[in-house]
Amino acid sequence: MLARAIYDTGIRLYRAGVGLAAMGGKKKASLWLDGRQHWRSRMEQAGMGRHPLIWVHAASLGEFEQGRPVLEALRRQYPGYKILLTFFSPSGYEVRKDYPGADYIYYLPLDTRRNARDFISIARPALALFIKYEFWYHFLTELYTRKIPVLLVSGIFRENQLFFKGYGGMFRRLLQQLTHIFVQNESSLRLLQGIGIRTASISGDTRFDRVAALLKEQAALPLVAQLAGNSHLLVAGSTWPEDEQLLASWWRQTTRPGMKMIIAPHEIHESHIRQVQALFPEAVTYSALKAGAPPADVLIIDNIGMLTTLYRYAYVAYVGGGFGKDGIHNLLEPAVYSKPVIIGPEYSKYFEAVELVALKGALVVSGLTNLEDYMQRLLNEPAFYEETASIAGNYVKDNKGATEKILQYIQENRFLNRE
Repeated sequence: MLARAIYDTGIRLYRAGVGLAAMGGKKKASLWLDGRQHWRSRMEQAGMGRHPLIWVHAASLGEFEQGRPVLEALRRQYPGYKILLTFFSPSGYEVRKDYPGADYIYYLPLDTRRNARDFISIARPALALFIKYEFWYHFLTELYTRKIPVLLVSGIFRENQLFFKGYGGMFRRLLQQLTHIFVQNESSLRLLQGIGIRTASISGDTRFDRVAALLKEQAALPLVAQLAGNSHLLVAGSTWPEDEQLLASWWRQTTRPGMKMIIAPHEIHESHIRQVQALFPEAVTYSALKAGAPPADVLIIDNIGMLTTLYRYAYVAYVGGGFGKDGIHNLLEPAVYSKPVIIGPEYSKYFEAVELVALKGALVVSGLTNLEDYMQRLLNEPAFYEETASIAGNYVKDNKGATEKILQYIQENRFLNRE
């Protein structure tokens, strides 16, 4: 009871903190609050609960893309069910609120006992899927109490997480309540087995299935294609200030005949875009290019949702985040196109990065010197380029199949009825 009281207090404090941030003018905080207004009446007015329903929850945009292959496979195989998609973060909801693959798209209400009870009473899901993490105590407890099957998709666990601490009993019990946990790798499975979880298995990571689907999509960016032309294009995605400063130093110091660069920052608010422009005074933003500005050798992306398509045009990809404590972003998105991938040194939390580095399909840089060295080799040694690119593409190809395993489990256990 004490653990739950502490948890509930933490939830209330989090809500208060978001409120203060919104009052201070933080746009994401305002979106977080406004998007949760009147959710009960909006769900009821939408007619939710009148049809069989599958609920898929993702924390943010990355988790949505990770779970998307499963969601879309369920949509195809069980057309009699409506799909409810929820997000915790504005960076997921605001980008995908018009996603056509779901019938209802909402922010997940704050995790209180009353909210969980009312939400599930209105939605009445036949099956719930949580992507990667998001262990909300009251929602998961309410689903368990009502005997609604809950699957964790593409779970990943580490020894330093709360579940594996002496004081993590409340959250260990949550894991025991899940119907099944599909994990990405052997180490996650061993950790779960070590605390007595027997309802877990290795499926692999559904992100491989998602990025593999990108190869079949015909999305095009004519302005980017025109910019790229026959040049050697470096696409730097999900960059943070440390990445941008490194790239700016390299750009200023290197000789680069036929070289162009696209920078897609992780944060695209106006003040940060101005900071990137200060590092690259000759650059043009994508919105300005669309409005008719002349092209430049450096293009700054100032919107969300283009990155996966941008990598298609790359000669070399740089994936940001590797100089911050949270580590790199998704390196599978460029790897699927058989592009050499450059990352910073903070990648150990991400098993796919560890594996791809070991295979020599991803190249790790710690500063300007080895960034320059790798770029020179990729530009001037065709055999090195082709080998690195081929390893990256084959790595994605060899690790597909998680979605099929999850769908097979759902079918075998007859959680849903075919119509």
